[in-house]
Amino acid sequence: MRTVQSWLDEYGTSHRNPVNKTIHWICVPAIFFSIVGLLYSIPLPYDVGGLQLTVAHIALALVLVYYVRLSPSLSAGMLIFCILCLWVWRILENFGVTPWILSLVIFVLAWIGQFIGHKIEGAKPSFFKDLQFLLIGPAWLLSFLYKKAGIPI
Repeated sequence: MRTVQSWLDEYGTSHRNPVNKTIHWICVPAIFFSIVGLLYSIPLPYDVGGLQLTVAHIALALVLVYYVRLSPSLSAGMLIFCILCLWVWRILENFGVTPWILSLVIFVLAWIGQFIGHKIEGAKPSFFKDLQFLLIGPAWLLSFLYKKAGIPI
């Protein structure tokens, strides 16, 4: 298994242009959030302590296992982000927002942004090489926050 640093370094090779990086700071979290929303829209016939389980809960548990294997430190930050995503979708749903509709809009707009960023960069998105890069993108952004905070990855 590759090290987290090798994944982050390889991801970074196609994300050097400052405009593309800025676009990624907006679009990568938006895409992650929208996918959580799409999966949150699929309820499961179970509840835990009054909380309705959804496909998002199961998918995020599996994603977090991936992150734990990659970097226990980064997985802690991703756990917080995952919980935040679920919490926001629950609040939005309580305000009458239909998660799958808003998720779909965010997903499409964010991917348009991503492809514009990569056009500016002059490099294909990393996930064309390996689908794991779809999960590396959020970790790559989080690694910058960790570095600023002095937290080892």
